[in-house]
Amino acid sequence: MTQTRPAVTPQADRRRFFRQLLDGGKPNTPQRASWRRVPEVGAGDGDVLWSGLAVDGEVFVVGDEGMVLHFDGHTEGQAWTHMTSPTRLPLHGLWGPSRDNLIAVGWMGTVLHFDGSAWQSVRGGVVDEASGRFAPCLENTPLFAIDGNARGEAWAVGDDGVILHFDGACWQAEESPTQVNLRAVACAPNGQVYAAGGEGTVLRRDGDGRWTRLPCQLGSGFHALLAVGDDELLLGGGRYFVDQGGFRGELVRYRDGDFQALTFSTPLPRLRALKAYKDGTLIVGDQGHLYYLQDLRLDRLESNSLHDLMDIVPLPTGEALAVGDFGTIMTAAPDFTEALAPPPAAVRPTAWEAMASPTDRQLWGLWEAPDGSCYACGEAGTVLRLTNETWEILPAPSELAVHCVWDAGHGGLFAAGQLGRIYRFDGERWQLHFDLHLDLTILAMWGTGPDSIYAVGDEGLVLHFDGLGWRRMPSGTSSALYGLWGLDDQHLLAVGDFGLVLRYNGREWAEFKVGTESFLYGVWGQALDDIYAVGLSGALAHFNGQRWQIEPTRLRDDLLSIAGSPAAGISAVGTRGRALRLTEGQWLSEETGTEAGLRAVCATRGGATYAVGDRGTIMLRRPEA
Repeated sequence: MTQTRPAVTPQADRRRFFRQLLDGGKPNTPQRASWRRVPEVGAGDGDVLWSGLAVDGEVFVVGDEGMVLHFDGHTEGQAWTHMTSPTRLPLHGLWGPSRDNLIAVGWMGTVLHFDGSAWQSVRGGVVDEASGRFAPCLENTPLFAIDGNARGEAWAVGDDGVILHFDGACWQAEESPTQVNLRAVACAPNGQVYAAGGEGTVLRRDGDGRWTRLPCQLGSGFHALLAVGDDELLLGGGRYFVDQGGFRGELVRYRDGDFQALTFSTPLPRLRALKAYKDGTLIVGDQGHLYYLQDLRLDRLESNSLHDLMDIVPLPTGEALAVGDFGTIMTAAPDFTEALAPPPAAVRPTAWEAMASPTDRQLWGLWEAPDGSCYACGEAGTVLRLTNETWEILPAPSELAVHCVWDAGHGGLFAAGQLGRIYRFDGERWQLHFDLHLDLTILAMWGTGPDSIYAVGDEGLVLHFDGLGWRRMPSGTSSALYGLWGLDDQHLLAVGDFGLVLRYNGREWAEFKVGTESFLYGVWGQALDDIYAVGLSGALAHFNGQRWQIEPTRLRDDLLSIAGSPAAGISAVGTRGRALRLTEGQWLSEETGTEAGLRAVCATRGGATYAVGDRGTIMLRRPEA
């Protein structure tokens, strides 16, 4: 349902590109720091490390021969270890929203998944039984890069213009407008996806899933792509020149529909990776070259290495690792372990507390029934019920993920999720109540009673139950709908992709303009003139009965859910344990004590607020005295 990025790219102040204010005199500034190898990595001198990821206090690095290196910053006597891998093929890209949900891609179309305990092969590496060699098929097309969003979606790109899309459950090839080899992919803050490769190829994916080629007049071979803002890119790569006997690096900026080659007095080597770093951009390339770009000023960093650097791994403190050839892992951080998992600062008071959870599954939804019972739901058919401040596991409706639950109090508990299936619980067992017979996920439910329930989900799906049966309603959109709220059967709102809000008036659904292009994940209101919607990169909009107004939150984290009640107040939650609370007309950030993504929030009539999310996390905000 949600969109989670492993590294959130800061929005750039566009005017700063034309200011030359970089202070090179301070030894602690990024362009003055010295980079050095991280000790005791354990990779061989002949090993190429292609990509890495720091997540939840741990580092994962992938490379040749199916290598996966792991560093756990939580354990005593921390050391790099080699993880068991199901392949010997090179792994070129790594992405994941959490340490128990990682995806690696590589040669021969290899896709591996890590569930927190073991790596498993998902696709690629198909062998022809007759010859014993890799089969010449689309699935074996080499993959070189992967990136994803907070919803758990991911895109991988590779040779021959191949583009694969992961919707959270399965992989599927998307139609590509090019056959040029693609080497980079990035998800932008506004939900758009970009890909880049050889011959100046830059592609953009729109909200309907269509890829188009941007008119880049430059012939650069792009290896790196950084989404600086909603419609601003920085691209890096290089071209081979015979007269020079090697590659010449190139750095290109895309803004306002135009591509501009950035020129510098010093020739660049082929550039391999770009990442946001300390108010600027960190760049790595061949022959150990490291650069820091800020305000169009490029400074070369001291790397003390001649080995090709392939990727950059941002760390939680704003430091970074650079990985590359000959088993190279480098950092400028004075203490790599502290940069990965910094020592805890003074404990800040928090109104939130963690509750004991009977599951480590990802939790997607929350609901309070009329009798005060609270239910949570999530992966693999997980359904929880709160009884006397203790969460207990109910029987699973099926093995499919449950994204939402709803209970009218007299009609039984309903649960819905993957494959458009809706189940009903009679207190002892679940029964299939409705089957859409389509591979669409139901993401939210709401109703006025046992004989009037609404459900929304993928591809503009809207369902209504009238007490006798479920029927599909025309929504007028093919975009996903993530959140649903209503006041009565004549006033409902559903929110979705690119700021989409649908309004139901009792007869039909129609689009309701909000004024933002950000994906919206949650909606809640206490009256028709007091409604809130939340979404990507801290997006928060308020409807006052006449118009929507975007409210500043200054957040980079995605807000995934919002709820309120007269007794509990109004709260919104999101990625990295983010929680906001409306206090005297202002949205104030609250410490939750967790870094886990919070995907749903429920404000009860009794005054308690519950939030659930990644790895079975359940948080409680008790009623205020």
